[in-house]
Amino acid sequence: MSNPIPHEDGMDHTLDVIREGYLYILNRRNSFHSDVFETRLLGKKAICMGGKEAAEVFYDPEKFEREGSAPNRIKQTLFGKGAVQTLDGEQHKHRKEMFMSLMTPDNLNRLKELVKGHWEKAAKKWEQKDEIVFYEEVQEILCRSACEWAGVPVPDDELKNLTNHLEAMFESPAALGPDHWKGRNARNLVEKRIQEIVHSVRDGKIQPPEVTALFRFATHRDLEGNLLDAETVSVEVINILRPIVAISIYLNFTLLALHQYPEERQKLTSGDEKYAEMFIQEVRRYFPFFPFIAARVRKDFVWKNYQFEENTLTFLDLYGTNHDPEIWDNPDVFHPQRFHDWKGSPFGFIPQGGGEYLIGHRCAGEYVTMEVMRESLDFLLNRMDYDVPNQDLSYSMVSIPSIPHSKIILQKVKRR
Repeated sequence: MSNPIPHEDGMDHTLDVIREGYLYILNRRNSFHSDVFETRLLGKKAICMGGKEAAEVFYDPEKFEREGSAPNRIKQTLFGKGAVQTLDGEQHKHRKEMFMSLMTPDNLNRLKELVKGHWEKAAKKWEQKDEIVFYEEVQEILCRSACEWAGVPVPDDELKNLTNHLEAMFESPAALGPDHWKGRNARNLVEKRIQEIVHSVRDGKIQPPEVTALFRFATHRDLEGNLLDAETVSVEVINILRPIVAISIYLNFTLLALHQYPEERQKLTSGDEKYAEMFIQEVRRYFPFFPFIAARVRKDFVWKNYQFEENTLTFLDLYGTNHDPEIWDNPDVFHPQRFHDWKGSPFGFIPQGGGEYLIGHRCAGEYVTMEVMRESLDFLLNRMDYDVPNQDLSYSMVSIPSIPHSKIILQKVKRR
């Protein structure tokens, strides 16, 4: 006989999620002294869970499915209709293989060289300015790099608008009112433009290199042997561009960590590549990025003597798992050394999802994130100097996504 899941009283707690942001699930896990609890979100019964064991269950395709789990406001801003994140089973595996085909050493190195080149061009431009807003500038670096890597042609005079639209997609899912509708409108505009480009590829008017996402996705065939419709291709091309631009959040926190922990800068400039890797991973663990993700119970099952009923909306606590004291010593301390000889579970460190890449829903873009962060960290450490004037470098645990309030202003930028 199963036990009742700890239950949060009240009609609906969606507003609590908005008020508490990244800490909503973690706060209740602590108050209930349980890694699982039941609540009501978006007008529906929901289960929230966190921790390594919870993540292992959550990523078990026999127990959970993604179809129908993403709230409409997420699909219409962040993911898009019919995106890989919303698929299950063989259909998901086949679509995921399309993404993973891009993650070859040669292709990732091509991205790394593009990022390196655009950092150099941007720094040259920054030298002529009194100050720059790092978050905004680095987004343009990433958007240029992403479009070239993906094979998407973008005229220079359209680059800024595209950057702003991609930013709106990942800044708007949790927003209310005009800020949310800005994200929806941005997605509609970009999807329409990329659909036109897909048709041009299929008509032979545009010929992207075969190694690019635009070519691979435009020529990809589903399990029935049919080409994906242009709308789906555009959604998945955006699933390359948008996440790369979103790395700007991690890069702002990378710069913040270099500023707030000067002893780390000294360790990093010793030239130890292993320490640079540890530092990047700790940035991804420590600072807020994705708060949680959703799935639905595929069929009734019992876990830890709790009954999970078919079709129940379930959220996994990403931020809280990365700060779980059962997994991490002193989780609220920034300590890159914790990743020295780290042999942890793929379900315990989940900044971009957990589990395996092909058979699970771990983000394929993790490879891209690491390459972009390595190259960007090297540039910040070894190829430019700058001043960080007094400003508001605090960040909110309520706003999703969170970035330092000042977006980090830099002055006196000089290349080395």
